[in-house]
Amino acid sequence: MARLSAWILAFAKGIGGLGIFVIAFLDSSFLSFPVVTDATIVAMVAAHRERVLFYAAMATLGSVAGCTALYLVAKKGEQTFLKKRFQPKSIEWATRLMQKHGFLAVLVAGVLPPPAPFKLFVLLAGVAEMPLGAFMLAIGAGRGVRYFGEGVLALLWGEAALGYIQENGRTVGLVLGGLVLVGAAGYFWWKKKGGRGKG
Repeated sequence: MARLSAWILAFAKGIGGLGIFVIAFLDSSFLSFPVVTDATIVAMVAAHRERVLFYAAMATLGSVAGCTALYLVAKKGEQTFLKKRFQPKSIEWATRLMQKHGFLAVLVAGVLPPPAPFKLFVLLAGVAEMPLGAFMLAIGAGRGVRYFGEGVLALLWGEAALGYIQENGRTVGLVLGGLVLVGAAGYFWWKKKGGRGKG
């Protein structure tokens, strides 16, 4: 895995932002490179600090594109594709979350680091036929928070940020996920209240 990660990082550095886009696309769709996208962002931002927004944006767009491809496959293949990749208990648990909090579930899952079952929520969104626009917005927001946050850490600590992310990734992810959840809940509450006020 270390050798593969080194090759992927060299590939991304060779072609810049497009490399991050490709890696994020593949990682979010039919392949899995745990933490490789994160490591690539940190390394490339540490080397080219002025491109932090560009690199984070390319990673976010690549992830949105990859997740959308997976979503469309799941939407077409329904339960068959889902059952091949996950245990029944995991499917049942994630299905309940999707039924109650579809948009927010996908949004928070997009922020959390491995081993959070992110792709399970992507597939369930397709099976449940979640509106494509809402799905892409949730993925973009969740992944954006994660990748832009990693870019900021790379600006502060350089490549040492990767070690911090690996050691505290779950805690940081949960905190960010909680903040995103609170922010989204506040937005929906404000929107609902505003709608009532107009009536």
